[in-house]
Amino acid sequence: MRKITYAQAINEAFHQLMASDENVILIGQGVTSPWYVGSTADGLIDKFSEKRVIDTPISENGITGIAAGASLYGIKPIIVHPRMDFMYYAMDQIANHIANWYYMFGGQFSMPLIIWGIINRGGEQAAQHSQAIHALFMHIPGLKVIAPSTAYDVKGLLIAACKDKNPVLFIDDRWLYQTTDFVPKKMYNIPIGKAKIRKKGKDITIVSSSYMSTEVLKAAFILEEKAISAEVIDLRSLKPIDKNTIFSSVKKTKRLVIVDGGWKTCGAASEISAIVAEQMLKELTTPIKRITLPDLPAPASCNLEKKYYNDSNTIAKEIQNIMEG
Repeated sequence: MRKITYAQAINEAFHQLMASDENVILIGQGVTSPWYVGSTADGLIDKFSEKRVIDTPISENGITGIAAGASLYGIKPIIVHPRMDFMYYAMDQIANHIANWYYMFGGQFSMPLIIWGIINRGGEQAAQHSQAIHALFMHIPGLKVIAPSTAYDVKGLLIAACKDKNPVLFIDDRWLYQTTDFVPKKMYNIPIGKAKIRKKGKDITIVSSSYMSTEVLKAAFILEEKAISAEVIDLRSLKPIDKNTIFSSVKKTKRLVIVDGGWKTCGAASEISAIVAEQMLKELTTPIKRITLPDLPAPASCNLEKKYYNDSNTIAKEIQNIMEG
């Protein structure tokens, strides 16, 4: 086991998946361009050729439809959408076809594919290139949604997703690409739908996923200096959600904060909040707190971005207010 970056872990997973199964293909815009996918696809086209690493024209709906049809034929596509914002164009294929196929055909056919959506926020990219729309896909029956935060988890979950018989949506965040973790060289699976407790605590439970889990963990150590013991749960999977791990933690701490990288209204934090409120309302000693993006488009100004995006300091301050209040 050695320490590698998140981007390298994605790349290694793809190399191993494609080497172990000739039916696995990568298809989408910019699969050969660092500007689109960073270093996550390095070396794939040289090793597996243009027949299996397919750089396509800009046509989100068409690309997704082609991958869906290929999946029915026995191919295992990984479809990349390098700007998650433009997955709106592919919603017909994703919501009306890919997600429904298994149900509509009584389990006789399914579409075992990965839909890889990359969030490219920050860097003054503004409202049309910075959206985290993962909650939309949580709403659609028939889809699984993974949102790993570490290099170890992203490799294991991608391998599990490729072996799954159902469509899996992989929420990726480029802010994670340079983070590092210890990752085995061999192939391994991480079960979809199982959360990870990143830090044990007794005073308050913090639930998050993807990039926000890294900020939450930093916030937990800031809070520790103020004698606040936070338990940090990294969901890793947004659908299905590991309810039991959340319930067990909330039963112990009696307080819950959900930190999400998307908008507040009808977001992932709202769903988690509702799950806990339905089952454990009487266990709570303080109201559930959601820390999310404001219901506003992303700004283009770097000064406004600092106010718009939450980080470890803003998270720690919000939690300290809860505990002192």
